[in-house]
Amino acid sequence: MKVRFQADSDLNENILTGVVRREPMIDFQTASEANLRDLSDLEVLALAASEDRILVTHDRRTMPRHFADFVSNHRSSGVVIVAQKVGINVAIEELLLVWAASDAEEWVNLIVDLPL
Repeated sequence: MKVRFQADSDLNENILTGVVRREPMIDFQTASEANLRDLSDLEVLALAASEDRILVTHDRRTMPRHFADFVSNHRSSGVVIVAQKVGINVAIEELLLVWAASDAEEWVNLIVDLPL
């Protein structure tokens, strides 16, 4: 199955826009489309998992801890943490690489930092 992404509410929307502009076939849902506003990290992880989407976030402070809690009892489609210091173009290229070169099953219960 092809990788699908879910943007966290803190993700720089220029990254999402750039990814979809470069590759319109990518399924990359915005935080507003998923109604993530005011949801806890665990609720965001559950929503992304229920839709088989890799969560893309900048949240390095709390997401890793909540991810560890979540995967102890649930299946996650994965999390990609984009470092704030990473340039937008680098983030776009890396996410395009994830989409083009991997299968969704390869990301199950993984949390990775970007750049890879």
